[in-house]
Amino acid sequence: MKTILFFSIGCLCMLLTGCHQKDSVSQTDAEVVFDVGYYPYCVQWQDQYYYTMQVPSADSIIIYASDNLSQLASGTKRLVWHSKEMQHIWSPELHRVDNKWYLYFESDGGNTDNHQLYVLENDSEDPMKGEYRLKGAIKTNEEWNFGLHPTSIVVHGQQYLLWSGWQHRRSETETQCIYIARMKNPWTLDSERVLISQPELEWERQWINPNGDRSNYPIFVNENPEAFVSPDGNHVCVCYSASGIWTVYHSLGMLYARVDADLLLPSSWTKVQEPLFVPEDREKLYGTSNISVVTAPDGKQHIMLYEANRLLEDGWHRSVMMQSITWDKNGLPVFGKPVIE
Repeated sequence: MKTILFFSIGCLCMLLTGCHQKDSVSQTDAEVVFDVGYYPYCVQWQDQYYYTMQVPSADSIIIYASDNLSQLASGTKRLVWHSKEMQHIWSPELHRVDNKWYLYFESDGGNTDNHQLYVLENDSEDPMKGEYRLKGAIKTNEEWNFGLHPTSIVVHGQQYLLWSGWQHRRSETETQCIYIARMKNPWTLDSERVLISQPELEWERQWINPNGDRSNYPIFVNENPEAFVSPDGNHVCVCYSASGIWTVYHSLGMLYARVDADLLLPSSWTKVQEPLFVPEDREKLYGTSNISVVTAPDGKQHIMLYEANRLLEDGWHRSVMMQSITWDKNGLPVFGKPVIE
C-alpha cells in the first residue's frame, strides 16, 4: 500500500527540475525527469508528451505537457482537478479513448480502507484545454471493497481496466492483487473482475525491512499495473510493483499474454518468476518500479519513466527517472539495470 511525503503544491513546484535533452537515452545512462515524483504516467498524442503523477499534497491532479521528455518538469502545466471532499488522490493516469480524454485515479474520504477508483472525462481534443468532469466511481465488485492504481488499455478495439485490489475485505492481513475487467464504456465495467496476479512468490511478499521497520500489519503487495502492447504487436505486457514500497525489497514484476488470447482468462497470462530491473547496489538504490513506457520522437527507441526510491539520511527520497529499454527475440521488454548516479 502506498506511503507518501506531504508538501504543499508550492513546495513541489520549487523542487521540480528539468534536464537537458539528449539525442537518445541509453540503457547505461539515466536522466532525472523530476527530482521529487511519485507514480509517473506519460502518454503521447500529436507529437506531444502529456504527463501526470501523484502530487505530494494528494488533493489535486496536474497535467504537464512538452514535446521533450527531458523537459516535462519545465514544460506547460495545468491544474485540472482539485477536491476538498476527496482525500488521498493517488496515481492519476491520462488516457485517450473514443476521441475523448479520461483521467483515471483513486481516492477516498479519509479512510484508505474505502479507497475507490474514479474517472474524469474531457471532450476537448487538447487535454490541456476543456473541462474535466467527474463521471463518478467505477464499481469493481459487489463488495465495493478497495481499489487503487487504475490503468487502461485498448486491445483489438476492446477497452480493459486493470487495477490493484483485495480479494476480501481486510481483517488482519492485507493482500493486494492485480485484476482485469472488460469495459462497457470508459467509466463502466462490462464483466466480472478477473484476478491475474497475486503476491505468491517470496520477493512479492516482503513487508519488513532488514532493520525491523515494518507496516502495522502484514501487507503483501501486487500493485500499480501498467499495460502496453509490444512493438511487434504480439504481446500484452503488464508490469507491476511487488512488496511494500516502504521496504528495500520493492521490485518490478511482469505478466504477459498473447495479444490474440482471451485476456479475461487467468491461464492466458504468464508471470515472470523473478523481479526485473533490480539494482546491483541496493545500498544506494532500492525500489525501481511504477513504470510508464513511451516511444521516443524517432518512433524507434522506447523509453521507460520509472520511480527510483532511495533511502537517504533524512528518509525515503522518490524521484522520476527515464532510461531506454529494448526488446528480446520474443518481443518482450528487456529493462537492463537501473543506473545509480
